[in-house]
Amino acid sequence: MNHSLLIDVGRLRVGMYIQLELGWMNHPFPVSSFRIASGEQIGTLVSLGLGQVRWVPGKSDPGLQDALASEESSSEDGAAGLAESAGAAPPGPLPHGEPADSLQARLEAQRRSLAQCDERFARATRIYERLALHAEQDPAEARKATESLITGCVDELMANGDSAIRLLSERAGTRAALHSVNVTVLGLLLGKALGLQGDDLNNLGVAALLHDLGKITLPPHVAQPSAALGPADQALYEAHVGESVVLAQRMGLGRAVVSAIAQHHEMADGSGFPLGLKAGDLGRAGQVLALVNHYDRMCNPLRGAGPLTPHEALSVLFAQHKARFDPKVLQAFIRLMGVYPAGSIVQLTNDRYAIVVSVDSSRPLRPLLIVHDGAVPKEEALVVDLERVPDLGIRRSLRPAQLPRDALDYLSPRKRICYFFERAVDIGTDGMAL
Repeated sequence: MNHSLLIDVGRLRVGMYIQLELGWMNHPFPVSSFRIASGEQIGTLVSLGLGQVRWVPGKSDPGLQDALASEESSSEDGAAGLAESAGAAPPGPLPHGEPADSLQARLEAQRRSLAQCDERFARATRIYERLALHAEQDPAEARKATESLITGCVDELMANGDSAIRLLSERAGTRAALHSVNVTVLGLLLGKALGLQGDDLNNLGVAALLHDLGKITLPPHVAQPSAALGPADQALYEAHVGESVVLAQRMGLGRAVVSAIAQHHEMADGSGFPLGLKAGDLGRAGQVLALVNHYDRMCNPLRGAGPLTPHEALSVLFAQHKARFDPKVLQAFIRLMGVYPAGSIVQLTNDRYAIVVSVDSSRPLRPLLIVHDGAVPKEEALVVDLERVPDLGIRRSLRPAQLPRDALDYLSPRKRICYFFERAVDIGTDGMAL
């Protein structure tokens, strides 16, 4: 008889035979017992929010049990940078005896990278605020500012090769500008992941930046509602789509841009507005905008709703809102963001708490994170790369309210989730980002 054991989802590997102790309606796989065939299946398993899964070594590929035992032994010997044995002292501020000057150089590199991303995001929000202020009076200048910003973003994105999605620090800026720039950043990254380039990617970026521009014609309580709207105000709110289209047309923007703006609230199942279009009526850019717009509103909601963590938002998209989006676009978005998107609060397999700060789209299951360590001042905390610490994984996602007070103060979860992209970082041999 084949014995089974529970294994943390962070240690799942291709070739493992697993048994899901869930009803068939609670997972997307055709059967509940199967051999894992791909990394995408692992990503799906982690997205279900399970801490552990039942593994049957006797039905799995040969050698996996020995490999995992070897990893566990390495963990106990302290070979991996941050993993620690039960009862061991927490790691000190200088991993592997790293010289102080080397550590300081790493910290400075981290601060520069974050500051550069912060500044580029802030610059984009300032441009959006100016063009929104003058779009009605000077549509030609608004178009020029928009296209210049998007061309620069696309050129940088295409030159980056693999891109990492970076969580930003808290920045000042209007809610409307933060949302529009977030949708632009995520829309461009998703468009690139789907193979868009050239004019198609530029048009998507322009539409993303301008998708809510029509809200400048609405009363403030309707444009950015802090509570549920009555029927009349709701109809007025939904009219912002048409107003955005009108402003884009006044700017002389092409049909591809205008069409994407018109579809940014349409859903594949026909539940969107203003026209209730269905999947076959939607263009690729409109599908992308609808998804990233919806995701950002889940993390940074209007109308007084409670925000979801990035991990929660992605899980809800997958488990509850799947029918609203094109399957290929949703799958690409989940791969892009990683199972634990930047901004997620997590507990690791060694019981430490951490915040995900960057996800490399080429290896989305092993993000970069900052780990709570009371022995290291938080302003000196190094970014840790899970790719380089194979025996350390993520056990589960948490809401900020579930953190102990000291971990909450140390990790400082963002009240507003803002993203920008950066070149995927080089990683040192000790698992620290350079």
